[in-house]
Amino acid sequence: MSRSRQPPLVTGISPNEGIPWTKVTIRGENLGTGPTDLIGLTICGHNCLLTAEWMSASKIVCRVGQAKNDKGDIIVTTKSGGKGTSTVSFKLLKPEKIGILDQSAVWVDEINYYDMRTDRNKGISPLSLRPANPLGIEIEKCKFPQKDLEMLFPGMSADFTSENFSAAWYLIENHSTTSFEQLKMAVTHLKRQANKKSEGSLAYVKGGLSTFFEAQDALSAIHQKLEADGTEKVEGSMTQKLENVLNRASNTADTLFQEVLGRKDKADSTRNALNVLQRFKFLFNLPLNIERNIQKGDYDVVINDYEKAKSLFGKTEVRVFKKYYAEVETRIEALRELLLDKLLETPSTLHDQKRYIRYLSDLHSPGDPAWQCIGAQHRWILQLMHSCKEGYVQDLKDIPGLHNTMLDLDNDVRPLVLGHLSQTASLKRGSSFQSGRDDTWRYKTPHRVAFVEKLTKLVLSQLPNFWKLWISYVNGSLFSETAEKSSQIERSKNVRQRQNDFKKMIQEVMHCLVKLIRGALLPLSIPEGGVRQYGGWEVKSELSGQWLTHVIQTIRLTYESLTALEIPSDMLQTIQDLILDLRVHCVVVTLQHTAEEIKRLAEKEDWIVDNEGLTSLPCQFEQCIIHSLQSLKGVLDCKPGEASVFQQPKTQEEVCQLSISIMQIFIYCLEQLSSKPDADVDTTHLSVDVSSPDLFGSIHEDFNLTSEQQLLIVLSNCCYLERHTFLNIAEHFEKHNFQGIEKITQVSMASLKELDQRLFENYIEMKADPIVGSLEPGIYAGYFDWKDCLPPTDAN
Repeated sequence: MSRSRQPPLVTGISPNEGIPWTKVTIRGENLGTGPTDLIGLTICGHNCLLTAEWMSASKIVCRVGQAKNDKGDIIVTTKSGGKGTSTVSFKLLKPEKIGILDQSAVWVDEINYYDMRTDRNKGISPLSLRPANPLGIEIEKCKFPQKDLEMLFPGMSADFTSENFSAAWYLIENHSTTSFEQLKMAVTHLKRQANKKSEGSLAYVKGGLSTFFEAQDALSAIHQKLEADGTEKVEGSMTQKLENVLNRASNTADTLFQEVLGRKDKADSTRNALNVLQRFKFLFNLPLNIERNIQKGDYDVVINDYEKAKSLFGKTEVRVFKKYYAEVETRIEALRELLLDKLLETPSTLHDQKRYIRYLSDLHSPGDPAWQCIGAQHRWILQLMHSCKEGYVQDLKDIPGLHNTMLDLDNDVRPLVLGHLSQTASLKRGSSFQSGRDDTWRYKTPHRVAFVEKLTKLVLSQLPNFWKLWISYVNGSLFSETAEKSSQIERSKNVRQRQNDFKKMIQEVMHCLVKLIRGALLPLSIPEGGVRQYGGWEVKSELSGQWLTHVIQTIRLTYESLTALEIPSDMLQTIQDLILDLRVHCVVVTLQHTAEEIKRLAEKEDWIVDNEGLTSLPCQFEQCIIHSLQSLKGVLDCKPGEASVFQQPKTQEEVCQLSISIMQIFIYCLEQLSSKPDADVDTTHLSVDVSSPDLFGSIHEDFNLTSEQQLLIVLSNCCYLERHTFLNIAEHFEKHNFQGIEKITQVSMASLKELDQRLFENYIEMKADPIVGSLEPGIYAGYFDWKDCLPPTDAN
């Protein structure tokens, strides 16, 4: 039994106006219990039941038909509730007719045509291929949580179109409060739907049987009309006549509209061509724009345009687009070659190198342009270093007079980082023992020293950018974000593979720097195979200790600057070894020059005796050694990371022997002064400042010392040397960390005592000569000699 219900009530319709065949949604109350309960639906007086689709008791969807009234109510009729009422109305608009040549701003909806002449109820709604309510009863949604249902029916679904459809889930979700009687009605509805499907096309024929009858009646009427007119006997069959009429009408229409349609087709093709040109003018103008922007240097614009064209037309199949895109690729390839040439061009700033690398990365240049740039920069630095050496060597050959060959330091010979060395070096040289030079030495420098300064300046100007380029290559800052993301993995592999290669490059630069300096200052330390490449300095004289000290300071500052770049210390070890060898060489050369100065002290003896019976010679000797040691203070001091000069036993022995030699040379000078008259002193080899009349005038004017007096003065000087000078010198040696001081002191004291003994014996002999001369005649008075006697004869 079905329950009595209230009549249907329509409370809303959406949209509330429209042209015929507009799809509308009707909402209200008591609109039926199912599709079979709905028996009538009129809008504006037109029966819309044919297109009606019952969704629920509160919703019906249908299409508005062609009604006579412009505005009317929506009336729903059901079996259970009867004819209903409506609180809203629908306004029917007249459709605007659009011809085939008329323009329209909107798309004309091509809807299916339904014959609304009859009021028939078809079994299946044409608006949907599947019913929204397959049971045909009112749906009452439950309030069960969706998660709980999913847990109860794992892997199942409430959608009746799904392969995993669960009937229990569907009933709980949609009909949890439905009565058993209604469920029985739903079963009956399902059986009826199944029977309709089994009937197949027969159901459709039965449903449209009246339509077939009407068509049959119309055809019979036409046949009777044709027979009444007798047209079959006049010009053949009516069908043939109609065909001929239609063909003539078609030909006449073609003739009339051929020119119009031709102009229209031409205008359409022209319009389409202009639209294509306007729409794709970016691609068509791109090759010329690329050429212009390259000439102006706007590489960023070129890259952006290329990326845009690549994304739009990179995979196009249109022939004209492929042709222009190929031209774009040709221009881009030329740009890649141009940028690579600029990147490898030297000299170049770090900013330009980074810019060109980023451009090539954005253009997806093959290979690794950044690494190519690093290699080119490495070769450029080596070439500059060798060219610097060749230039100085050639300049040395072209200018005669090695000792007079000087270079002006004002011509940017010194590196910027070494600019403060001039004052420091000048102070040191100005306080040295050799004070007779002209002030021009402050602005002049020997050829090899100038070469070292220029070479270190070159390295310090090029290597920082070279190192920063590598750091940028490692951390990826050389590449744009797009290129970095696309090639990050590949680049990380390259970095790992090329770390050793770059380390070899740095070591090669360091070795080249060290070998070039060794070839100029320490040629004997260069292997025979590298003399031609790193040597070639045709000089015979050694640099003085002051210039060697200046060179050591220059190389030390170079090492500090390279360390500040965070270059690993193992790569700079060769520079430390060079500094150590130069320090040892400087100590040896300074001691050798000191020995030469000591040899000339004999010519500076003025024989002026003070209150203690001493001349100035011991003091000059001591001052000469002290000044030499002071000039070596900076060389002997160890900077961070440096080893002691005296760490090698060979160096200790050599320095010890030179120190002993200096002492013995002075002792020999004293011996020469004791035995050689002052008038016989040879001053021809002395320099002008040493042998000037101002210095020795008083000696020649007041020279009246006897040999005995000279001998006594020398003995007095020897005594002072033994008691004071040698001990003071030993203290200075110890202060400067000299090794073997005991040996130096013992050997020197022994030589000095031996000289003192000889000079004392000579003095005693000199004093005894007059006495012996007076006693000698008496000693030999009455002297008997057998030679004066005749041999005996006749002796038996």
